[in-house]
Amino acid sequence: MKNQLCVSLFETFKNHPDRIGYAYKKRGADQWSEIKWSEVEQRIRQIAYALLDHGVKHQDKVAIYAQNSLEWLLTDVAIMAIGGVTTPIYATNTANQAAYILKDASVQLLFAGDAEQVEKAKEVLDGKTTPLNTIVSFNNEVAIEGEGLHHFDQFIDIAVTETLEQEFNTRFAAVSPEDLATLIYTSGTTGDPKGVMLSHENFLATIDKHDEYLSSLNDNDHSLCFLPLSHVFERSWSLYCMHRGLKNSILTNPKLVAETLREIKPSLFCTVPLIYEKIYNEIHNRLATASNLKKTIFHWSIAQGKAYYQLKNQGKKASALLSLKKSIANKLVLNKIKDIVGGNMKMSPTAGAPLSAEIQSFMIAAGIPIVIGYGLTETTATVTAFPENNYEIGSVGKVLEGIDIKIGANDEILVKATTVMKGYYNKANETAEVFEGEWFKTGDAGRIDANGNLYITDRIKNLMKTSGGKYLVPQQIESMLTNDNFIEQAVLIADGKPYASALIVPNFEALKNYAASLNLSYADVSQLLSQAEIKAFFEEKINSLQKDLANYEKVRKIKLMAREFSMELEELTPTLKIRRKIILDKFQQEILDLYSTDRSVFVM
Repeated sequence: MKNQLCVSLFETFKNHPDRIGYAYKKRGADQWSEIKWSEVEQRIRQIAYALLDHGVKHQDKVAIYAQNSLEWLLTDVAIMAIGGVTTPIYATNTANQAAYILKDASVQLLFAGDAEQVEKAKEVLDGKTTPLNTIVSFNNEVAIEGEGLHHFDQFIDIAVTETLEQEFNTRFAAVSPEDLATLIYTSGTTGDPKGVMLSHENFLATIDKHDEYLSSLNDNDHSLCFLPLSHVFERSWSLYCMHRGLKNSILTNPKLVAETLREIKPSLFCTVPLIYEKIYNEIHNRLATASNLKKTIFHWSIAQGKAYYQLKNQGKKASALLSLKKSIANKLVLNKIKDIVGGNMKMSPTAGAPLSAEIQSFMIAAGIPIVIGYGLTETTATVTAFPENNYEIGSVGKVLEGIDIKIGANDEILVKATTVMKGYYNKANETAEVFEGEWFKTGDAGRIDANGNLYITDRIKNLMKTSGGKYLVPQQIESMLTNDNFIEQAVLIADGKPYASALIVPNFEALKNYAASLNLSYADVSQLLSQAEIKAFFEEKINSLQKDLANYEKVRKIKLMAREFSMELEELTPTLKIRRKIILDKFQQEILDLYSTDRSVFVM
């Protein structure tokens, strides 16, 4: 194992100088530009020289507050190469959220993305509540004035002297495995964010374990960087792609992911369950209005795909007849589904939230190779993942080689590995609370079956207890509800309540199609949701979906919401997880309504 992460990365640059490293779109451009690994190294060195010239010292924290971009990735490596500590801030974070991180980490230098992040950073700078004294905008077209404000090209435009090169080489060689590589602040679904300290050793161990797990990847593989680099999942994956010398296309605007997948046709794509839930729901919305013949062909084709991939998963070869049926199914239906994600997908690591077994099975049957995995920021991402064969739908896969897991008290999953963090920055008590000797306490409840497959049951801290003393697992119930193509989002309410209720965000496109079939007229979404037919439709649907639940687990009342929960309103984390506390606080009155004596479905 190398002594630091960047040694491994710079070896890639040396060994594959002419291979394409990144594809990206310049601001305002429609066409993709490409950059070779030799050019990547040159740019990283130039950024590192500028950091040294600016006075960044060993283990100084340097923040990146920006959307995904080539500059993000290059600056990250430049910071770590000289022994600095990259401190990411989500591009969607507010000025107050950014200020908390900058103050806690004692950040003086910050790289910002576009005008929005620059303005928020300036607000923090002007407030003088943090040590921040320098802002560098990746966008050279953003208007910036004032002391301590720079454009990126201006910041890195320095003369490279022999002394500066020598300082770089000395600092590069001085980085040790124990040194911090990054400080990643958790997105804070509850309470203040905690700074997770990940070392060079943590990243190197992750790379080492993935080298064995991902031995089937080759030089022709091509990844799409879509999830925020501020999150450990996409960041670790992108660093791994750099280590392997794989081409990585960087998407700055995540709202363009659907068209980008079809445009560039990647073979690798890290994502979250919400993407596949939306694809699944959209397909079934269209299917609902199809002719009976088309429905029959569709379901027959999916059945052939399931039969084919079930045998493949077992390491068995399909019969000639099944192979023929699968070939016909491909032409009729399956290839059209595969084309939604580009048609060339070889592996799609998917994590961050539950994805129903039904949707997993459907996507795999269509030839979209979803790889379900499990990990945390504190474990430098992956702990478990689907193996190439003999994976179990519904599980989160098997533990990677060299990582140990066990089930502790209250069914809590414990992890021991060189990928586990050094602790939480400036929070010794919180660090002590999550360790049991050498074992990291994940806060997730789960079980391991006889074949070593890990199943997640819930976040232990999210377990809900009704006023009658019954415990509920919210994620399981919410996942069951959102598995229906008429339900986009669901938030369970039960803690301290006499029974379970839920805030339900409908799939508005599917609902409007249903309303049209009933010839319902309405002025807006709120009026649509208030109609008796729609209330009755959802009440019947909820009852049908939860028919197999115990009585105490069943949702007795729902409130239909006229808009989706969003990141902009801080109701979702940047990785699209529900911020339960914020939603419960924001919709207190609506929740009170759910526990009034009226039995009706409530509408906001």
